[in-house]
Amino acid sequence: MYLGIDLGTSEVKIALVAGDPQRVIAVGRAGLEVARPHPAWSEQDPASWIVATEAAIAELRAGHPAELAAVTGIGLSGQMHGAVLLDAGDRVLRPAILWNDTRAAAECAVLEARVPASRQLTGNLAMPGFTAPKLLWVAAHEPEIFSRVAKVLLPKDYLRLWLTGEHVSDMSDAAGTLWLDVAHRAWCDPMLAACGLDRSHMPRLVEGSAASGALRGELARTWGMTGAVCVAGGAGDNAASAIGLGATADGQGLLSLGTSGVFFVASDAYRPAPARGVHTFCHALPATWHQMAVMLSAASCVRWATQLTGAADEAQLIGGAEALSDDRRARAPVFLPYLSGERTPHADANARGVWFGLGHDTGRAELGYSVLEGVAFGLADGLAAVRDAGGVAREVSLTGGGSRSRFWARLIASVLDLPLALRAGGEVGAALGAARLGQLAADPRATVDAVCPPPPIVELAEPVAAWQPALAARLARFRALYPALRPLFRSDQESP
Repeated sequence: MYLGIDLGTSEVKIALVAGDPQRVIAVGRAGLEVARPHPAWSEQDPASWIVATEAAIAELRAGHPAELAAVTGIGLSGQMHGAVLLDAGDRVLRPAILWNDTRAAAECAVLEARVPASRQLTGNLAMPGFTAPKLLWVAAHEPEIFSRVAKVLLPKDYLRLWLTGEHVSDMSDAAGTLWLDVAHRAWCDPMLAACGLDRSHMPRLVEGSAASGALRGELARTWGMTGAVCVAGGAGDNAASAIGLGATADGQGLLSLGTSGVFFVASDAYRPAPARGVHTFCHALPATWHQMAVMLSAASCVRWATQLTGAADEAQLIGGAEALSDDRRARAPVFLPYLSGERTPHADANARGVWFGLGHDTGRAELGYSVLEGVAFGLADGLAAVRDAGGVAREVSLTGGGSRSRFWARLIASVLDLPLALRAGGEVGAALGAARLGQLAADPRATVDAVCPPPPIVELAEPVAAWQPALAARLARFRALYPALRPLFRSDQESP
């Protein structure tokens, strides 16, 4: 048996997985809260991750004690880019600054000025969500805290510290810090020095499928596990989802509809393309990379619109959108989904959400439809950027909480003109991927081909040809709005 622990933004999800034949036995969950003490800030208390993990384990133990006792490997998946700052005694110095926190926009320019070759060294454009600019912000605004920093960990790696007592990260998650030489899979000394850090502040690096340590005996006994338990390097959440969906080889990809939206394509070579805001990161397997387009707000836009419009739940909002006639959809507002700024392709922390074209006849259904469509249009921009960068997606799986809506899946497929495979277990893709990495690390006989096949296709979301002419016209309007509004976003953010 194997465990996959997925530390997300809104919950910890743990999959209990049998290895032979591979199947998900059960899933435990526990929710998390995000604090937003100031505009553009997003923080969490790392202690809450441990509390949530213990609650999810308790749920699994209550229902499946024998299976949990048989666990021999654990893999970790986590929200990327977060900054967990520890002192010399491994005490947390401040709340973790999360991936969707955009306070460090100015520090990106500072970092690239300090290291003019940063894009060549890291393969990526400096963006405020990445970890390195966050440390520059802390140094500038919280110097007393910065002076006490002994270690900087990513969120899942703080969980690992609790699980194993080891400071370790994996290549895929470390690639999102802007401190990794992604081509050579090693820490980049010039980028660390530009932030006032060196390798002593960084965790040890391992591949995602390699062992990073062993579960502490105290935890193993508490959880009822009877033997030694290996903890794998694991992966950032998108790489872990790819492993769970079998996207391990060149051209295999996924589209994730979670809090953020991600278009991910695996690659057998390092192909950086920072100019379009495409991320080039290490994959969770040795000698493998991936290209990724990221929009900061995807399913989170639907949650926001549900609360704003007073819908009973997201299903009611989406149901109202689906029930609209073609004519009413064509007259719906156009929505820019930049509620937290945007990464690919705009790299603009100042961008904000917009409804364009409101009228007296605009109701909740039209607003809901425009949000679903706007996210689909943002993903189309991401796909175009990946294609411009040489990424070729030959098969794409759809995952994340948003994939539960078949209407939204068909809408996105129609905008992208690309069929999307809904696979068994897709809703727990990152946790399943983490468990698979745990199996690869714990079982010396395990191979990637045997452990990481694509799960069976449950349904194929095909493009709807009848929708595509109207969508193409609305996509053109969507793409005209951002460049027209960008100067206003910036002046609004820079006003006193």
